[in-house]
Amino acid sequence: MPDQELPPSIFHMLERNVGKRIRVIIDPAYGFEGMLMAVTHEPGGIWLSDAEAIVLRSTIAQPIPQVASREERSELLIHLNSVQRIEVLHPTTPRR
Repeated sequence: MPDQELPPSIFHMLERNVGKRIRVIIDPAYGFEGMLMAVTHEPGGIWLSDAEAIVLRSTIAQPIPQVASREERSELLIHLNSVQRIEVLHPTTPRR
């Protein structure tokens, strides 16, 4: 049987983004933002440094959740079983 190339796992996808700023959504109204520093396999989790706890709010007029408040944290280990969504945040450049 020839070797088949397996699709990348969530760990491979996360490891490609080490060193980038990410947003981790725990539930629809709460999450964390920070720099992805490491990905652990046992237990399956991610380490964030320079982390902030964020509260997300949405309204009928603005259904896409927006960050309503932030609270400083230092470093966090977030278990992947508790994560609903992970977003990679790209730096924005000012428009002229």
